[in-house]
Parts: sequence; C-alpha cells; structure tokens
Amino acid sequence: MTCNRDSGKQYHKECTGLALELVKKRTEPKDITLFGSCFCPYVQRVWAAFEYLQIPYQYYEVDPYKKPKNLLELSPKGLVPALRLDNVRTPKALNESTVILEYINDLAEQQSNGRSLLPPLTNPYARALVRLQSDHISRTVIPAFFRVLIPQDPVKQQEGKKEFYSALDELVRLFERAEKEVLGELTSGTVGEGERKALMKGLGLWVDGNENLGMADVMVGPWIFRATIVLKYYRDFEMPTGEKFTKWMNKLFNHPDFKNTCSTEDLYLDSYEGYAYNRPIKTRLP
Repeated sequence: MTCNRDSGKQYHKECTGLALELVKKRTEPKDITLFGSCFCPYVQRVWAAFEYLQIPYQYYEVDPYKKPKNLLELSPKGLVPALRLDNVRTPKALNESTVILEYINDLAEQQSNGRSLLPPLTNPYARALVRLQSDHISRTVIPAFFRVLIPQDPVKQQEGKKEFYSALDELVRLFERAEKEVLGELTSGTVGEGERKALMKGLGLWVDGNENLGMADVMVGPWIFRATIVLKYYRDFEMPTGEKFTKWMNKLFNHPDFKNTCSTEDLYLDSYEGYAYNRPIKTRLP
C-alpha cells in the first residue's frame, strides 16, 4: 500500500509498544543517562547497543525541536542521542551516535562481561572489516534511504530506490567478505574454539549460528526497520528478497535487544510523514 495524501500528522514525543515498556524499566537514575527521542534512528542504534552490552543507563526522552536546556548542555546543536556521564570525577557529556557506540563498547570490553559489538582485539583485521561495514552504512546506506523518502518527483524517487538497492547489495558484499576472510581461517585450525566464538559474535547476525548483535547490525538496523514500514508505505518500496538477507533481517528484528527498542508502526508512519511530503522544516524530523 502506498499513501499519496498528507494527513498533517506530526512526530511523536513518546515511545509506544515494546519501546515504551522498556522506557518504564529504564527510568531509575544511573551513572549514564541517554537523552533520546522516540522516532530517531540514531538514538535507536545506541539504545539497542546499551541493551545488548548490558551497560546500566537511564533513558530520558526529549523533544529535539524544543531543544531543552539540559539537552543543549550535552549536545550544543541540540541533537540526539546525547549522553550525560556521571561515572567520572567531573560530569561530562558525549554526542554523535557513532562516537557513543565506540565509547560504550569500550566500556563493555573493559568490564570483561563477554559482550562486544566488535571482534576481539586479538584480530585487528576482523575489527577493521567491521568498521568498513560501518563506514559504508554512514556514507552510502543512510543517505540512499533519504533519497528514496524525501524527493517528491517520482523519477527522483525511482533513482533513489536504485541507489538504496545498490547500497544494500554492497553491504551484503561487505558482510560476505568479512565472513569469508575472517571465518574462512577457522577451517585451517589457526584459531582456538574461544576465539572462533568471539569472531562469530563480532561479525554479527549475518553469520549463521550466531545470535549476537554486531556493530553493523546496530548501525544499520534502525534504517532497515524503517524501510520496511516508512519506505514501503510512502514509496511502495520492497526490501531485497535474497534468502540470506531475509534471514538476517528477521534475526535482527526479532533479537530482543533490538526488538524491545521498537515502537509500533503508527509512530514511524506519523513521525516520517513530514519527510515524505517535504513539509517546512519546523514540522519535519531532524
């Protein structure tokens, strides 16, 4: 179904569904506070990582358009996600989702709780391959998503779809490269069983037999999820149908640490309507 009429709906200011249930469990003050917004994909990638890495945190919902003072103190441009860090001698702040992901992953690795979004430090090449995936997501996949959603010209929308498909194809190639070049070593007996399991975890849900989130999963997951809802509804976009891609997508959407950060579909349809009809900036998502 494609929607061709702007109903004037606005972005939501509170999570719904499973995400709201999770918010209610994360209201107790902690040493780290995540300032977030319910519709923001950049927030969701950090939120899912907090859950998976088992880093204690408090979730604090803000309206990024109103840019409250306590948010501006952490993020000068008033953008989310942002962290308030009370786990250091002098309280500090962090913003930018990719930086936050690296920070909390470093915290998890220091705590030695067995959780990490990256392959082990003993295999820097594997970590580099995952970072290539993350770089591609930031530079190509995300911009292509918005080239499908934002243009009003149907021709431009079709061009955007081609770009998005191409970006997803390249992401799959990067997944397959890491799987082949890193896990291919396992057959040669060059790594032990412990490192084998750690490598599988670090390469994420693409790897058969692995149920652990990886950095690329949380980096791209929010946009893949929104594509199946927002792009499908407003642009009649269909996701790739490859067997392994579909299996990966289903594993991601059903992973509890990702699934529990997802609101109901109406939240995303309402919140992205401004983008789909290119409304004035004051009523669009940041």
